[in-house]
Amino acid sequence: MPFSKTRTRITRITRTLAAVASVVALTFILLPAQAAAGLNIVATTSTLGALAREIGGDEAEVRVLAPPDRDAHYLDARPSFMAALRRADLLLEIGAGLEEGWLPAAQRGANNRAINSGQPGHFRAADKIELRRSITMDGPNMGHVHEEGNPHFNADPLRMAEIGIALAERMGELRPDHAEAFMERAEAAAERLREHAETLAEQVEPDQRIVVYHEDLDYLEEWLPVEIVGYLEPAPGIPPTARHLRSLVDELEGTEGTVLHAIFHPERGAEFLERHLGWPTHAVPLDPPADASLDGYLELMSTWAEALPQR
Repeated sequence: MPFSKTRTRITRITRTLAAVASVVALTFILLPAQAAAGLNIVATTSTLGALAREIGGDEAEVRVLAPPDRDAHYLDARPSFMAALRRADLLLEIGAGLEEGWLPAAQRGANNRAINSGQPGHFRAADKIELRRSITMDGPNMGHVHEEGNPHFNADPLRMAEIGIALAERMGELRPDHAEAFMERAEAAAERLREHAETLAEQVEPDQRIVVYHEDLDYLEEWLPVEIVGYLEPAPGIPPTARHLRSLVDELEGTEGTVLHAIFHPERGAEFLERHLGWPTHAVPLDPPADASLDGYLELMSTWAEALPQR
């Protein structure tokens, strides 16, 4: 074979080997970055998102769907939700009917089998705890969406601690290499939640009576010294009526208490009770900021407790 052809062939082989080496090297460069990305988690609410960030640490990326200043009952299955779910390794939802009006449609639009109901990539928080009985399960309110129980346990840090442990177990199943770290963070988070709940409960005057808008703050009874004595809604999902508000005033006249409602609820009913009963009113968030970690949820707990008379 002529020298020139031999040299040309050697050059081609050398270039091919160099290209292969570049691909192999690039693969080894990218592998640590992909491993660092860890779990791609999508949470329906920012409370679940905060818990996932705390447990996942650097091994998880978390996207929250429901804005914290919106009622998570009444959202639309937006294309951006579907796009986020399409890339998700793990979907976290509250469950018990809270997202029933929009999440199933978003899951169908995402076409991601890994996060379908019953799959390891689908985590339904309501299945991990005992729910309070919903007011929609009895009497004239029967038939509303909360037939499994009250889904607003995001207002109960004690139940959120339980959910965190269960979530760490699921995350560990999906990423066994990080299972131990997930559980350590979950246990530390649970301890912080319980301790903060105890501290705040001791700061609130005992035997507080509160009126709330919806049953979304009922779980405050589980860890604060409060009693729910009325609702601004005459029935779940029905805006306050003059007749119902007057009946509340007649029932509670001469007593002391506080009116609490979510920041996205109309203020008219609360203001009516404030004028006629002298009860102070407070509009409070139900969830922490969308990008919050556990610290954001602990601050939210303080906001709820500080809306009540202090010792």
